[in-house]
Amino acid sequence: MSLNQAVGKFALSLGLLLALITGSAGAASLEPIGTGFAQPIFVTSDPGDHERIFVVERGGTIQLLENGELKPFANLGAVVSTEGEGGLLSIALAPDFHTSGRLFLFYTGRKSLVESAKSPPDIQIAEMVASGSSAFLPSLRNLVTIPHPNHDTHYGGQLQFGPEGALYISTGDGGGSNDAERNAQNPDSQLGKILRMTPLTGSTTPEVFSLGLRNPFRFSFDRLTGDIWIGDVGQGKREEIDFAAWPGLGAGANYGWSCREGSVAGPAEDPACGSAGPFVEPAFDYSNPPGCAVIGGYVARGPGLGDLYGRYVYGDLCGSELRSFAPAAPSATDRGEGLRVGSLNSFGQDSCGRLYAVSGEGPVYRIRGPETAQCVASPSSAPAPPLAGSRVGIRALRRRVPRNKRALITAWASPCNGRQGDPVTLWRGRRKMGTRRLDRACTVRFRPRISRRSGFRATVKADPTYVAAISRKLTVKPKKRKSRQQRRR
Repeated sequence: MSLNQAVGKFALSLGLLLALITGSAGAASLEPIGTGFAQPIFVTSDPGDHERIFVVERGGTIQLLENGELKPFANLGAVVSTEGEGGLLSIALAPDFHTSGRLFLFYTGRKSLVESAKSPPDIQIAEMVASGSSAFLPSLRNLVTIPHPNHDTHYGGQLQFGPEGALYISTGDGGGSNDAERNAQNPDSQLGKILRMTPLTGSTTPEVFSLGLRNPFRFSFDRLTGDIWIGDVGQGKREEIDFAAWPGLGAGANYGWSCREGSVAGPAEDPACGSAGPFVEPAFDYSNPPGCAVIGGYVARGPGLGDLYGRYVYGDLCGSELRSFAPAAPSATDRGEGLRVGSLNSFGQDSCGRLYAVSGEGPVYRIRGPETAQCVASPSSAPAPPLAGSRVGIRALRRRVPRNKRALITAWASPCNGRQGDPVTLWRGRRKMGTRRLDRACTVRFRPRISRRSGFRATVKADPTYVAAISRKLTVKPKKRKSRQQRRR
């Protein structure tokens, strides 16, 4: 280490120490909740007890901080591979964890030496059941294996329960440059996606919920509004933060990669990019460099946070500064918070809304505001209460398809509220195209043939529990065929 580097490191440490000791009037500060962790990578809490904090370590261990005492909770080192960007990347505790002990895990699984020589580790989504203050390896049950055959990078890595009780999963595009395998734009691939499944109701088959993502390492739900925020790591131009409002949460949304990178053109030369839109533009993006990997965070909803309350907090792996913006005007309100966490690799939120920042070098910090306030946990028996009534929504994978080919149209009910099995009818103008029943994720798909410009709507049987029983209008157009002369060029 050079003299300048040493001086810089000392100054950074001193500045952080002063911020911890004194803070500044009206500003947030960092409070260490534990040190000595081995490559911590995620933090959460018991949904029914905010004083039980779980710290996930990349190598496969989970530590429990309870009443100031740190003790081992689980050890999956025997099955977790840390090759490349892999490891135990996050966990999601069931809303009724305090009584059921159920938790779900996102990790990359070990392979035999022969298998490892052929391909990198795959993504595993698994379930464990805790007994008391521990969870033991024999209780591990694999639910989903997502093949990741070509690279040991871009795994994504987040699990999070949504406001309606479904489990959401973020996956990267499979690694390499420019999404060479074209996973992110392929609706039949589970890579480069937000997936959704409902294991609490017995369904362990994830469905593609939204697509066009490169490496959505961290995402979160606003505990007040239910909106989703996705931090998607860029390649070499832009780091982006995507947004989708409740209740649709971006079902069927295409965030653009690799046709787009943030708000600029992406590297893809895939002809499908011309017909894959419209793409959802990021809510916020910034340059890479100086950034290199956005670390998506949370909208601050905890007690005593002062003017940080209601702002989206995020950071970057290559910049230790914590930043935030107001969701209504991200670019105009983006600011630094005067807080720094070296090797920042995750944020977390406990069951009363307090925020945490995780350093891969070991410390885990709680973000404290200038005010003192009582912490009240959410109920442990259910997810955050959904808004009253459900809406029916509709989206097409592509708004333009080759003439006489079939479009892929997804309809959904949100919040789900146990509406599995409800009939949904697709209409083209006044013509009924068919009726299908909602699956366990409260979605249904139609594949109508497109020979002319067509307007579609989805409907459900109107009753007081549906605040919107008719979806918005969706228009799908046929693509013009190239002339024989154009095809020869």
